[in-house]
Amino acid sequence: MVIGRKVDTSLLKLMWSWCLLLSSFMVMGAVSDKEQLRRNLLANGLGSTPPMGWNSWNHFSCNIDEKMIKETADALVSTGLSKLGYTYVNIDDCWAEIARDSKGRLMPKNSTFPSGIKALADYVHSKGLKLGIYTDAGYFTCSKTMPGSLGHEEQDAKTFASWGIDYLKYDNCFNDGSRPTVRYPVMTRALMKAGRPIFFSLCEWGDLHPALWGFKVGNSWRTTNDISDTWDSMMSRADTNEVYAEFARPGGWNDPDMLEVGNGGMTKDEYIVHFSLWAISKAPLLLGCDLRNMTKETMEIIANKEVIAVNQDSVGVQAKKTRSEGDQQIWAGPLSDYRFVLLLVNGGPIKYTTTAYWDDIGIPPKSIVEARDLWEHKTLTTRFTGNITATMDAHSCKLMVVVITIDWWSLLLANGLGLTPHMGWNHFNCSISEKVMISVT
Repeated sequence: MVIGRKVDTSLLKLMWSWCLLLSSFMVMGAVSDKEQLRRNLLANGLGSTPPMGWNSWNHFSCNIDEKMIKETADALVSTGLSKLGYTYVNIDDCWAEIARDSKGRLMPKNSTFPSGIKALADYVHSKGLKLGIYTDAGYFTCSKTMPGSLGHEEQDAKTFASWGIDYLKYDNCFNDGSRPTVRYPVMTRALMKAGRPIFFSLCEWGDLHPALWGFKVGNSWRTTNDISDTWDSMMSRADTNEVYAEFARPGGWNDPDMLEVGNGGMTKDEYIVHFSLWAISKAPLLLGCDLRNMTKETMEIIANKEVIAVNQDSVGVQAKKTRSEGDQQIWAGPLSDYRFVLLLVNGGPIKYTTTAYWDDIGIPPKSIVEARDLWEHKTLTTRFTGNITATMDAHSCKLMVVVITIDWWSLLLANGLGLTPHMGWNHFNCSISEKVMISVT
């Protein structure tokens, strides 16, 4: 302390608050990907970003066969979607015979998968893609057309590995009544011993709050019941999933169910909201439409590179709903390189103007920011101070990435700025100390 010099405590508080903000962004970058994933019981090195690909259930249900799966793999490549990151081709329920063979092994249904799953995996791999498959932590799968894996976990895990499977969706039907926290780790351990890294997707429907324990068991976990191709169902799943935002991180992701974009039950604007919400929520981007016959409109939505980049951002923090007033919602979250994602949603039946304030986003109140509209693919000419306002049609949204443009040190030293420690990561209910703990334990 210097005698006779008055210490400006408000400036010290200001500098400390700003250091908190900067440090919070640096924590994740300072920890290696390997170290971030080490705390996972399923330490398979997978899921550093949310998985992207396609699943058969939403559009085809049980009407699947190897020809359609191959054609879908072909479509992922021919449309360029695979180059955007959509690499998983996931077979859902109904692929196996109703009974196991004499040695207790699952058998591909001869009428629909006559070449077998190994041959199908080889084909998919030849396209530079990955094959996923489905089973259940019960005696039967949900369709009740094929056996579940309860009691056969090690055998089935070895079978899947021998076939070249890359992804396993594990459902929750027709179980023995024991808790998912008992049944699911059995398959986790079986997969770890199977000799092949397999992304493990827990489809427990959110019954026992898998976000609280799923990161120790799998690479993703369903937080909701099944989605349907309607606005209300989609928004409900997004809201339920958001409750668990703080539990998403590299190696383990909240899963509000697969995408319905392109299946025809919603409008283009509603599908844009759907895709935007899943992207900022760091949800698995698993397409659920018929990729062989999709419209140009559908392709424009699912192939938006800027929106995909938000989902795949290396920071891996799920955005949160920071304000909700009636049918209007504001979602925000931090991204890499000191950026933020901002989503304004008009859930009402008429056109509406909504304003997002800097406190909604979690940035200093006197910041001057630049914004880029991710659906219009343009940087807005206006620099914004204090808030951003957008007018949206019914059931539509505005998705932006914002970045502070004022000189950082000038901002730091500006008197009366009023920074507070709740900003940055803390604004999204995840303190710096918590983030360190999550990364290294």
